[in-house]
Amino acid sequence: MMSRLEDIVRKIESGELLDRKEALQLLQRADLLLLGKAADRIRKRLHPDNLVTFVVDRNVNYTNICESKCKFCAFYRDQSADDAYLLAEEEIFAKIQELVDLGGTQLLMQGGLHPDLGIDWFEKLFREIKQRFPQIQNHSLSPAEITQIASISKLSIKNTVDRLKDAGLDSIPGGGAEILVDRVRQEISPKKIGWNGWAEVMREAAASGMPTTATMMFGSRESLAEIVEHIFRVRELQAAGGSFTAFIPWTYQPGNTELGGTTATGVEYLKVLALSRIILDNIPNVQASWVTQGARMAQVALFFGANDLGGTMLEENVVAAAGCSFRMDRSEMIALIHGAGFKAAQRTTTYKIVRKF
Repeated sequence: MMSRLEDIVRKIESGELLDRKEALQLLQRADLLLLGKAADRIRKRLHPDNLVTFVVDRNVNYTNICESKCKFCAFYRDQSADDAYLLAEEEIFAKIQELVDLGGTQLLMQGGLHPDLGIDWFEKLFREIKQRFPQIQNHSLSPAEITQIASISKLSIKNTVDRLKDAGLDSIPGGGAEILVDRVRQEISPKKIGWNGWAEVMREAAASGMPTTATMMFGSRESLAEIVEHIFRVRELQAAGGSFTAFIPWTYQPGNTELGGTTATGVEYLKVLALSRIILDNIPNVQASWVTQGARMAQVALFFGANDLGGTMLEENVVAAAGCSFRMDRSEMIALIHGAGFKAAQRTTTYKIVRKF
């Protein structure tokens, strides 16, 4: 039997956790502003200081060679392609030096599932990064990349995570989550790990003491019920001992992809963002995706549950390959936050405040 929307809203206001059916009803039936108000109240309760945070970071995409060949991705290349690449160590170090020179604190190094890069390659690179740039948080790889490294190196996921941590990996971003439902994954990324594979890496990262984040890419081939399932699976992983510091939902970008189609609308984005803030009561931060939504929608998102704008991203190539190339430097980020009526603060990967503006 369907619950009345008023009863569901009352549960939210009293701090009770909704079940999957109630969350789906909200997504299907609730007015956009009703959802937004409920999410905004939760944001204010969790972050009463009216502060919106961001990190100064750089995405270094060390290779575009990838065996996964996800249908939604415009970035990957075959190893034999003319524009396939693997960055040399010195190129990577030069990019990190630029980040340091700009006062950045976070390196987000991600690439494709390269068939030849085992644990030794990453250990050597990460040790050198840590030695040269000890002030930088190495927030790199994804569960799919870590699983690929483990497979190539004939190691368990636990051993791979532990060795990468010992070599200088500080935290693991939740990339490659897409939708954590295997029906969807089989349709859009059949060669990539299933949802349990993603979860296993995140469990091991948390067990090793590493912070993590969780993401969701929606608007491709999933149903509303599968969006809800994804959010609840993330919540349940966190409740079972996860180390997610933030949740980052973003929309599929169809440009130049095999999958094609259209992306989610701005209203759909805001509804999913708000529902994420309502359900994920055990994850402190929800991030707005200005990279896919643009600056104006990112400002609106701050009234729909988001309290963080992610990174300034000195460099970003994966979403840009799909034709989406919003850019923002620190001063623009601060102006955007102030323009929405909030106080701005630069943070670290783990949400320690570096400086308020």
